[in-house]
Amino acid sequence: MSTAIILVCGFMFSASNAFSQNPPPPPQEHGNSGNVPGGGAPIGSGVLILVALGAGYAAKKAYKYRRMLSE
Repeated sequence: MSTAIILVCGFMFSASNAFSQNPPPPPQEHGNSGNVPGGGAPIGSGVLILVALGAGYAAKKAYKYRRMLSE
């Protein structure tokens, strides 16, 4: 019981420290005329790829399971 409490407390303190710091400012000469904010990458196609891979994996597992039942 005490090990679980120590782990939970340690996780809480480490997680609060991770969110308390701001990211560093960009370098002075970063190639643009202004300070461009980050985070403009699209994630739509990445999610689609992950869903397709998950569906393929599920189909493979279902095929193997049905094949095992028929034997």
